[in-house]
Amino acid sequence: MPDRGGGPTGPRIRVGRPSRRVRTLLMTLGVLAVLGMVFTMFAGFWTDWLWYRSVNYSSVFTTTLWTKIGLFFVFGLLMALAVGFNIWLAHRMRPPLSAMSMEQQNLDRYRMGIAPYKKWLLLGITALVGLIAGASASSQWRTWLMWVNGVSFGQKDPQFKLDVSFYAFDLPWYRFLLGFGFAATILALIAAALTHYLYGGLRVTSPGARATAAATGHLSVLLGVFVALKAVAYWLDRYGLAVKSSDFKATDNWTGLRYVDANAYLPAKTILFCIAVICALLFFATLWRRTWQLPVIGFGLMVLSAILIGGLYPAIVQKFQVQPNEQAKEAPYVEKNLKATREAYGIDDSKVTDYPGTSQTEDKTQLRDDVTDTASIRIMDPNIVSPTFQQLQQIRNYYAFPTNLDVDRYAVDGEEQDTVIGLRELNLDGIPKRNWINDHFRYTHGYGVVAAEGTSVDSGGRPNFIESDLPSKGELPEYEQRVYYGERTTTYSIVGGPQKEIDYSDDSGEKTYSYKGDSGIDLESPINRAAYAVAFSEPQILYSGAIGEGSRILYNRTPKERVEAIAPWLTIDGDAYPAVVDGRIQWIVDAYTTTNGYPYASRTTLGDTTADSLTATNDQRAVVAQQNQVNYIRNSVKATVDAYSGEVKLYQWDTQDPVLKTWMKAFPDTVQPKTEISSALMAHLRYPQDLFKVQRELLTRYHVKDATTFLSGSEVWEVPDDPTNKTGDAVPPYYLSMKMPDQQEQTFSLTTTFTPNGRDNLSAFMAVNADPGTEDYGKIRVLKLPTSTTAAGPKQVQSQFNSEQNIAESIRLLRGGDSEVEYGNLLAVPLDGGLLYVEPVYVRGGGLKYPLLRKVLVTYGGQTAFEDTLDQALNKIFGGEGTTTEPPPGEDEGTGEEEGTTPPPTSDNPTVQEALNDAQKAFEAGQEALKKNDWEAYGKAQKDLEDALRKAEEAQSAEGGGGAGGGESSPSPDASPSS
Repeated sequence: MPDRGGGPTGPRIRVGRPSRRVRTLLMTLGVLAVLGMVFTMFAGFWTDWLWYRSVNYSSVFTTTLWTKIGLFFVFGLLMALAVGFNIWLAHRMRPPLSAMSMEQQNLDRYRMGIAPYKKWLLLGITALVGLIAGASASSQWRTWLMWVNGVSFGQKDPQFKLDVSFYAFDLPWYRFLLGFGFAATILALIAAALTHYLYGGLRVTSPGARATAAATGHLSVLLGVFVALKAVAYWLDRYGLAVKSSDFKATDNWTGLRYVDANAYLPAKTILFCIAVICALLFFATLWRRTWQLPVIGFGLMVLSAILIGGLYPAIVQKFQVQPNEQAKEAPYVEKNLKATREAYGIDDSKVTDYPGTSQTEDKTQLRDDVTDTASIRIMDPNIVSPTFQQLQQIRNYYAFPTNLDVDRYAVDGEEQDTVIGLRELNLDGIPKRNWINDHFRYTHGYGVVAAEGTSVDSGGRPNFIESDLPSKGELPEYEQRVYYGERTTTYSIVGGPQKEIDYSDDSGEKTYSYKGDSGIDLESPINRAAYAVAFSEPQILYSGAIGEGSRILYNRTPKERVEAIAPWLTIDGDAYPAVVDGRIQWIVDAYTTTNGYPYASRTTLGDTTADSLTATNDQRAVVAQQNQVNYIRNSVKATVDAYSGEVKLYQWDTQDPVLKTWMKAFPDTVQPKTEISSALMAHLRYPQDLFKVQRELLTRYHVKDATTFLSGSEVWEVPDDPTNKTGDAVPPYYLSMKMPDQQEQTFSLTTTFTPNGRDNLSAFMAVNADPGTEDYGKIRVLKLPTSTTAAGPKQVQSQFNSEQNIAESIRLLRGGDSEVEYGNLLAVPLDGGLLYVEPVYVRGGGLKYPLLRKVLVTYGGQTAFEDTLDQALNKIFGGEGTTTEPPPGEDEGTGEEEGTTPPPTSDNPTVQEALNDAQKAFEAGQEALKKNDWEAYGKAQKDLEDALRKAEEAQSAEGGGGAGGGESSPSPDASPSS
């Protein structure tokens, strides 16, 4: 017979089977793949351990790791045992197979198929559910640590008289346990039912009994456990009412019991708890009665009760008892919410005082000097002048300043001055040639602080720098200027090895440097190099010759990243800021402890309440919230990150915060006591912006203390939109040295305004003392304007500026050609019962790439001024000269001209005249040098200019006359190019 298979089968079989060499190769590749996966996981673990050890916070890593491992194994094992035991028990209770029905015959092939693998199948199923459950439980490490380390708040909720810690620390853990119990019971019930069905304990289509007695008893017990857990859930739900959120009276995320909760839901939950307990007992009774009748009746009763008692009855109470007389019914519960919310957000001590909103003095000339006494008005907007800093002080393209600069306080000529400050950080996009060596070995750090006075500019509208140039020099004491850790350093660098780093360039050429700090992780070890090559997906780390003895890798370099990694239980403020402290640049980071379990305190969404016009345009200013919604927040920790060494220190700021105390118990020795904060550091701490924004949002509704007013909604405020831009987002708060009406002297403050809901006139002004060196640091003061007045709000003031014909014409002229006009921060200052508004106006003219201050807008009492300087504008408003805060035109050291030369100043004194002529020549030489970007010649011209001016001043003083030049203007040593 011919072969119908298409040929001999022997050779085909031999071709289909791989040879021993191929099998060996495949096995080797498989082993290598497994080893690669294992090493990848090891690399992640190992690099994390090395990093935490390098920053001296290895205890955070080990505590978190062991907690996760413990939860993983405990709850994974419990889940595996629950499911595995019930599968084993169901298999053990299987009935003998006799007189098999058609249904059982169909299942027989499945039983036979799994028979040889029953043990492996059981192990596989239990291992799978155990792994899933363990992974889920390990993510609850924060909940576990807060429960096991929780400390008392010392405050009780008004309904159940339990300490707040029960809701903040205990209830979340109990709810997790309850959820885990439900999951274990349901999975065990499903597994047991399938096993009983497979082995004949349950029948669907067969005649006779649907379940054996053993299966009935087994499944009834599991159902009884489920119903018992439901009873526990009903009991916990009673306490959950104290932290339940709902929408109420146009208030999002209202939290706490209302009338219907206390008088309908609460008794309903208690009744349902009792019914569930009885129902569970009926299920357990089937072990003896062997019938489903009573449990099914009980379960049906429980479901019906849940619908009628838990749903219909509260709806009837709300409809027929609450709505007809809502204000009287809800008032007691609103008062509890008002009190709890104010306490939870730290606004309970805020002082609200009435403020007339209009000036009380008829003769406005008397107020001219009061302006200087009331506030040091900052005309240098840190959110506008970054391009100016960039153009004048960048020096090299591989340096850059942040989009938004910061405001701090420094002593200038012995007096504390509001100061705009920024760091000259590394800008990788500006590196002349991008490659791996340049990006990670040569260009590794920024250099120096640049700071300017906040209340003045030079005659050209440029910042008056108190610290500038490269290396930076000026009013600040000497400090380590290299910036290895900053807001822009988002990539890793390898330092300290054979490859030298670019330090900075000066007149003598490019300087190199090798990192001397002990930060980072040593790369001499081959294991470390291999681990980081895998972790960063960069094989060159493994074999590059640029890495050798002394090489260290720096990463996680932004201040927020470092603090978040070291204290993962903190929520970090959106704006870290630099300060020169004890010879070092320190990044200061405000950190918060939060919870969403404070009873009766309304919740807020951090991402929404901290958003403003700055966060809309700058991702670095957005808050990073671990918990999206919170109803308790404290600025409990002040952290510092050394810009050179990367050293992180956490200081306990709020010594009474129970949430921080709980975390300090969980992570001992990670937070230093408040007494460790040095006086030099204390001088630069401030009240954080994000906390202030959260508090101001709450105060739009919770500034009232009585339930009747709250329920009427007649005094709801809102934070106005920023009128200086078109983003449509809230106006940001502003730092400003000022004094409120009840203060005796100026303090560094954080301020904002409020408008009535849906209207643009001013309803209130809010300020908080932001200077920790004063006794009432953190004191919130709110000036509430009467509803009968129509004091102008920020939007109306801006509209008034834009609508006045003379101002509009001046703005149009400033925009001539291709110039752009930018409005600075609109500052509000309480003055003699009214509000003084001040807004700097900047212009980017022609080819100019950076804004210069050209005008200042001022309005008070319905009068508006638009002048070249703040003093001129104030003089126009108040009709007097007052005490000047900046040099008026013609008496400044500079000319104010952007192009061209300055007419030579004159003097009757020959020596003075000669010095002034030399100064004029030096000034013109400096201008020419700037046009050619010849920094060496510019530096020499500046020195000649200073020498000439000093010579003129000395000669004039010796003669006994006035200022040099007989009052004529002389060229500025700080003049810089206009384009």
